[in-house]
Amino acid sequence: MIVMAFAPAAMAGTATTQMHVQTTVVSGCSVSAAPFAFGNYTPGQGAVAATSLIKIACTAGTIFGVGLNGGTTAGGTIAQRLLGNGSYTLQYNLYTSSAYSVVWGDGSGTSQVRIGTGTGVGTPVTWTLYGLLPDNATNQAAAMGNYSDTVLVVMTY
Repeated sequence: MIVMAFAPAAMAGTATTQMHVQTTVVSGCSVSAAPFAFGNYTPGQGAVAATSLIKIACTAGTIFGVGLNGGTTAGGTIAQRLLGNGSYTLQYNLYTSSAYSVVWGDGSGTSQVRIGTGTGVGTPVTWTLYGLLPDNATNQAAAMGNYSDTVLVVMTY
């Protein structure tokens, strides 16, 4: 038996084509809120102000809105949020700035939400949330104890 080996013929030409590559970047967002604590309130000694942070991470260019509901304490509304301790309550509210002039609401009726544009999920937008617990007659009549409320942060995009 004879085995013969043949060398392949030298390549003499080339051919090319283009391949289309694509993807779609979709809108995506997440929101987080740090705990909000007023600290101690002594009736008759003045209002108590506090701040907290809300962080929003959205795909670059995504327009979003962030609203806050009226809280879970019975009787609380966006116009007048309440901290509760059993049947006792303390009035407070949450605002969009340190001027305490625009209540941060959920967008219903005339309540305001904050609107922003995403800068990329790796670069979150951080907003300060301003709270004020007034030293008014209602709050001055509150019983001592621990008061709390839970506010729902709702982001739409």
